Amino acid sequence: MAKGIGNGFPMAAVVTTTEIAKCLTESMHVNTFGGNALACTVGSAVIDAIDEDKLQENAAFVGTYLLENLRQLRDEFEIVGDVRGKGLMLGIELVNNKESRTPLPVSDTADIFEDTKNMGILIGKAGIHGNVLRIKPPMCITTADADYGIAVLRKAFQNHLKRKEKRRIVTKQNIDVYV
Repeated sequence: MAKGIGNGFPMAAVVTTTEIAKCLTESMHVNTFGGNALACTVGSAVIDAIDEDKLQENAAFVGTYLLENLRQLRDEFEIVGDVRGKGLMLGIELVNNKESRTPLPVSDTADIFEDTKNMGILIGKAGIHGNVLRIKPPMCITTADADYGIAVLRKAFQNHLKRKEKRRIVTKQNIDVYV
């Protein structure tokens, strides 16, 4: 684990099973900053804050709330093929068609990504086709923050549909083509 466990302070931790940990005692291991007093103090303070502020409980509650609301977006928009995740690690898979699950083109995903950024929400992109929006808010997120994020995503998806409609051409054979 890394990053978040130091709340901005550079640190990492190894978490493993007892069986694997016992193997580590059989040979010599070296690390540069192992046991650093400042890092240990920071790590301990972060754990205390997580406990005192009940951030794990908040992550479970708001994560479930967010997941339920993202699933409503899935039902509302054809481009949302799947919503998945647990706690505050969530993903929205963007598709051209829910039946075939054909990935939304990277350029369209990038436009949605830029829309969310321009409206104040920073999310990640993931997936082997680059069509998954990765949502990883901080543990202190509130339901009001989640509501704002949902509103931003809804608007970004609506913007996508407007852009797509502008590119739509119907042929003489009554076939939709997008340019």
